[in-house]
Amino acid sequence: MSRSETIDSPTGFVAEHIKTYVESNGTDGHIWRGVPTLLLTTLGRKSGVGRRTALIYGRDEQDYVIVASNGGSPTNPLWYENLVLVPEVTVQVGAEIFTCTATTYGEDAENLAHRQKIWDEMVVIWPGFAEYQTKTDRRIPLVKLTRKN
Repeated sequence: MSRSETIDSPTGFVAEHIKTYVESNGTDGHIWRGVPTLLLTTLGRKSGVGRRTALIYGRDEQDYVIVASNGGSPTNPLWYENLVLVPEVTVQVGAEIFTCTATTYGEDAENLAHRQKIWDEMVVIWPGFAEYQTKTDRRIPLVKLTRKN
């Protein structure tokens, strides 16, 4: 994903987290409140500008997993809407920066059991995800980030 500019999340505590993460090259910020976090940069679907946010992550074998919870809001987070349109994203985990393809876990019968297993694992990492799901009628998307070679 090429971009000339990247804009960090406008949410105060998230912007501060990103700043700390970037300035320390992931040494300070990768673990936030006891959980692992990554920096996700999507391409803005309207602006065409890179949009960066910090997110809690888990793993599904070699892939990274993030949760589009938006704190239980009735709408998906903007970063999720961006990656649905342009699934090539940039990820920083600790000091390492790489490109991934983002895909949403399927809800069909074939994929539902695996999705539930990953959801349960994400709730163990951050119990707030379960609470966020009770606040909204939408099914909170789970996103797999698969590293490109």
